[in-house]
Amino acid sequence: MGKLYLVGTPIGNLGDLSPRAAQVLESVDFIAAEDTRVSLKLLNHLGIKKPMVSYFQHNIRQRGQQILDRILAGENCAIITDAGMPCISDPGEDLVALCHENQVPLEVVPGPSAAIAALAASGLPTGRFAFEGFLSVKASSRMEHLESVKNDRRTLIFYEAPHKLRATLEDMARVFGAERRITLARELTKVHEEILRTTLGEACDLYPQREPKGEFGLVVEGPPRPESSLVTKEQAAEMIVQLNGCGVSLSDAAKQVAADTGYKKGELYRMALALQGGEG
Repeated sequence: MGKLYLVGTPIGNLGDLSPRAAQVLESVDFIAAEDTRVSLKLLNHLGIKKPMVSYFQHNIRQRGQQILDRILAGENCAIITDAGMPCISDPGEDLVALCHENQVPLEVVPGPSAAIAALAASGLPTGRFAFEGFLSVKASSRMEHLESVKNDRRTLIFYEAPHKLRATLEDMARVFGAERRITLARELTKVHEEILRTTLGEACDLYPQREPKGEFGLVVEGPPRPESSLVTKEQAAEMIVQLNGCGVSLSDAAKQVAADTGYKKGELYRMALALQGGEG
């Protein structure tokens, strides 16, 4: 039996490809690529010649089985996407699931991720975040998606194409509020990289004046914290004890409740510890 390698590739700057990734691409028997024409440019840059098979959203079932059969027969395969980590907002996730179901060994060769790069550069909270991928082109589905996450306290990461950016920003401002902060990360690692931190309202005003160009990562802050006075410190400590009783570690429970109430984690932790000692 062979092995499947998940190989991260550059999101723009070819210099970001790791030596290990290049070594794996050189060593495997064949490469599964989202778009073989795009991937060929990378392989030509590296001077690597390998058989490639296309693997994209509309052929995942048939082609996935074909790739699996070759791996089961002893060949090693590397799966790559057009840019970044395969399987993240990418059909490669189906192939990985198929390999797990058939006990095929996998190895991850980490590489660049547009979502994580945008988050790191956003200047917004990074402790808790959610990757939401691309929004639907259908207006009603897009609004439904945004409504479902508008009260999510985590920092939200979206991908967006330039021709849809204006409509997406307007919908976000309508659902999240014009004052919600957003960082727009455009063309990351490329020549025209741009990182703009602003509000949704200001972003809507900006792009009718400028034609959006390039792929965007949109990093949106969560809603404001509720007033801590709605929950007393004593009640917050009791919430921690309750979570701890449900199997959450005391430290993780304190972190979660502190994030939800605005109180300091250390203080809540000590109060919860005292409550447990009192109960014991």
